[in-house]
Amino acid sequence: MEVYDVAVIGAGVVGCAVARELSRYRLNVLVLEKELDVATGNSSRNTGMLHAGFTYKLGSRRARYSVEGNQEFDEVAAELGIPFKRTGKLVVGFTDHDRANILKFKANGEANGVRGIRMIDAEEMHRIEPNAGGNFAMYVPSSGILDPMQYTIALGENACKNGAQFRFGSRVTGIVRVGHEALPKTLLTDRKVQAMQLSEEEDLYRITTNRGMIYAKWVVNSAGAYANEIGRLLGYNPVPQVGYKGEYYVLDKKAGAYLRTPVYPAPKDNGGFVTHATPTVDGNILVGPDWYYTHIPEDYANEKQSLDRLFEDGRKMFTKMERRFFIRNFAGIRWRNIDPETREILDFSIRADETIPNTVSLVGIESPGVTAALPIARRITSLICGREEEHGHLVAANENFDPKRKVYKRFSEMTLEEKAEAIRENPDYGQIFCRCENVTRAEILRAIHNPLGVHTLTGIKNRTRSMMGRCQGGYCQTRITELLEQELGVRPEDLRYQKENGWLFTGLMRSAEKED
Repeated sequence: MEVYDVAVIGAGVVGCAVARELSRYRLNVLVLEKELDVATGNSSRNTGMLHAGFTYKLGSRRARYSVEGNQEFDEVAAELGIPFKRTGKLVVGFTDHDRANILKFKANGEANGVRGIRMIDAEEMHRIEPNAGGNFAMYVPSSGILDPMQYTIALGENACKNGAQFRFGSRVTGIVRVGHEALPKTLLTDRKVQAMQLSEEEDLYRITTNRGMIYAKWVVNSAGAYANEIGRLLGYNPVPQVGYKGEYYVLDKKAGAYLRTPVYPAPKDNGGFVTHATPTVDGNILVGPDWYYTHIPEDYANEKQSLDRLFEDGRKMFTKMERRFFIRNFAGIRWRNIDPETREILDFSIRADETIPNTVSLVGIESPGVTAALPIARRITSLICGREEEHGHLVAANENFDPKRKVYKRFSEMTLEEKAEAIRENPDYGQIFCRCENVTRAEILRAIHNPLGVHTLTGIKNRTRSMMGRCQGGYCQTRITELLEQELGVRPEDLRYQKENGWLFTGLMRSAEKED
């Protein structure tokens, strides 16, 4: 058993952002994640937009945090070494009703502090994006695109570098507040615990997981789709929610040559969007989502009727959408807070109830959660450290905190001269493991030995883009699997694709020995 200053439950983009911001201080921080990597849920199942903030209600957390997160992101991307493009966004219209809705949200965006929004005609729209559908558009220059998986990984790695710990495969099953007198004596005599200077009046939270028990002074609930469940364990009443499921097509990089700028349709009367087309930072195109309701937390299966609708709607936004470009589908779910009577979509829920001391519960942090992650994290950090100061326990800054993350240039992005030099210095750069994405053995090895200690096949995939190309791993997956076995010294049966029970192999199909 161990004691931590702060336990963060959930290693999505917000949980990793909270851990990173807390690591600016001398705090013993632990992130508990039920899956085997960061960003395995909805933090990675989205469009990857850096939102500008023009659709959200004036004064709401969603509006304020998205504008703040958007305006700082060039610096953030540079610090963390993640690919990011401020592409702008086109919100296109076909009818007078579309124009009226667009103008309404243009005014809303300007009131929220979104910079540079302007209406443009069809001629200018097609100069910006020749393959956009529509008769006119609102151009939002501050919008951008990023890889949400890379962003979450970068936040987690930077938090880890600055002292935060991550414990994967740890599903929280119980949380109980216990008094000082109920703590095990062996815990109270531990030097690390004594260094925390716990007073006899301070209670701790005993957190039980499937892999053991820990204690924490503070608990931050950032459990995403399971935030209401964790909130109940802490003592919070559930927030009424609805799951909005959306499916996406991933288009091959050959289609990427036809789209430079995200193209969204005019907002609906309630401010939401339907199908849009968005280029990725890696050259693919995402077309989606096609929204419908779900009540299942991890309902990520694709449905044919939804994909058929998505194809028809997608062609209205992106005129070059063709089935020959399809390489993959995926789904994500927005768990939205709602008014149970009016069904109105409500703001992010960020609760810190004084009757449940030293806790913060985040529920319904859906879009624009990626854009808002660091602004949310800073406010939670201020709450934790501020309260500590009020009680006389000054939380000292971590003088060794480094906001920067070391990154390596991808082999696929190197010049011929840089590639030759890389191979001279490390011959593993001379062996291509993934032909579609031009990923080398050296890059796979670096991913295997990643700072967070993630060893799933999708963990390697998300860190290198191997298995993300046209063949979706048909060539490289077996090679990566073999290298994982060699580097980790494990049996094939020990390897996981993504989840704890997601075995790649369960045993031999036949004996290697010849039969008589």
